[in-house]
Amino acid sequence: MTRAALREYAIQLRPEDNVAVCRRLIPAGTELLWDDTVFGIPSSIRAGHKVALRAIPEGAAIRKYGQIIGFASRAIAPGEHVHVHNVKLGAFERDYAFASQTPPPLPPPAQWRTFMGYDRGPQRPDHQRYGTRNYIAVISTVNCSASTSRYIVERVRSSGVLQRFPNVDGVMAIVHRLGCGMQYEGPDHQQLERTLAGFARHPNVAAYILVGLGCEIAQATHLIEREQLLSLSGPSPTRPLTLSIQECGGIAKTVVAGVQAVVDLLPRVNDVRRVPLPARHLILGTNCGGSDGNSGITANPALGVASDLIVQQGGTTILGETPEIYGAEHILTRRAISREVGEKLIERIRWWEWYTSLFGAEINNNPSPGNKEGGLTTIYEKSLGAIAKAGSTALMEVYRYAEPVTAKGFVVMDTPGYDPVSMTGIVAGGANVCVFTTGRGSVFGCQPAPCIKVATNTPLYEHMIDDMDINAGRILDGVPVEEVGQEIFEKILAVASGEKTKSEKQGVGEEEFAPWSIGPTL
Repeated sequence: MTRAALREYAIQLRPEDNVAVCRRLIPAGTELLWDDTVFGIPSSIRAGHKVALRAIPEGAAIRKYGQIIGFASRAIAPGEHVHVHNVKLGAFERDYAFASQTPPPLPPPAQWRTFMGYDRGPQRPDHQRYGTRNYIAVISTVNCSASTSRYIVERVRSSGVLQRFPNVDGVMAIVHRLGCGMQYEGPDHQQLERTLAGFARHPNVAAYILVGLGCEIAQATHLIEREQLLSLSGPSPTRPLTLSIQECGGIAKTVVAGVQAVVDLLPRVNDVRRVPLPARHLILGTNCGGSDGNSGITANPALGVASDLIVQQGGTTILGETPEIYGAEHILTRRAISREVGEKLIERIRWWEWYTSLFGAEINNNPSPGNKEGGLTTIYEKSLGAIAKAGSTALMEVYRYAEPVTAKGFVVMDTPGYDPVSMTGIVAGGANVCVFTTGRGSVFGCQPAPCIKVATNTPLYEHMIDDMDINAGRILDGVPVEEVGQEIFEKILAVASGEKTKSEKQGVGEEEFAPWSIGPTL
């Protein structure tokens, strides 16, 4: 029988925690020494999963991060595996204490940093002005024009014309499954238009055209007028070019017209050059997907360090996935810059409680089966680890899905937990670079914003080396969180300056555009 100190196998995150997180497999029969107590491990416990440090009575709170993550559904002995078989969710009161612990502003950085990006000029507001990529977008207003938009992009790519314009990162098709069968000017119509406009005006999109069918609810003319869209690729603002399949005379004719429109845009987009820009112009989108029990210990806290560094430079960092804030929202409301901002977050939490109950769903359906396989037991646990991406600065604002993010500092955007839908809203809000943490192995990308992938553990990083950009699993081996956070920050600056991410090298990111639909399909 093996006897070892607890720290060799697991980490107790806070002194008040009654569980520890396994940094590697603890074989059955191992004896662990902790706090002058020896207890045995009756069955093997995998990395990322939790082990009980003391006896936990039935109904008692399970604590991790110093916070409640659930309640014992039966008595749990020291050394037992703590997971879904002996933990239930349960309700508990949260003291929101709005703006009671608002952090003071960070001191000025030792060095003001820059990146090599694109300045779109003063005709754009700041949150739409400074880019990290240089794309042309072909945007469908409705699913009925999705194939046509793709055909336009495929024809341009196969023609070889892009080779003559090396400063253009590519031509991308923005297609989706929505655009009709919705209430005219209802919530879904407005949200779709806000999302499409966010991509049209995105700082990484130099120029775009709109492609519709002609009879859909989501008319291009309505989108242009409601969102006050302009084409800013030329010497002066003009009305965006729109193509209607019905007006053009069918798919083939629309494709010909679309290809010519893109070819006409290429010289002007290619003339744009990268210039040194202050790091305060970075808008960082953060997300986690395929999370595991190490996400809240390694990658997410390290990304939180990088988020703080972005904020310290005067930039913006966005936290989304409201269902993955649930159960930890009281920590963020205390950090709010004002009671009003904190109450905006709670209003969104209450909306999600109503929304899920409307369909007989439970927010605790998230964590997913894969999350649970990786050691996450309840949504409270997942949320407490997820908000670590937000760092430690004050919560400055709360935005609705795909709203333009104009505030500086740390902000929250109300998005679902489903990664493609969440990131679509965050990028539509203006994020010009993204960092995505994963413990199970998400291969996500999201054009036009480059997406840096951070692995929570070394085995995943090594197994999926072609997809992972950074290994935060080194933290489990003793590397300081701050060191990995600095590495993420430096990678953000490099990627913002043009270095390709692993997902970009594999061409990932076009299929992942997924606007959020919240209402009925009519």
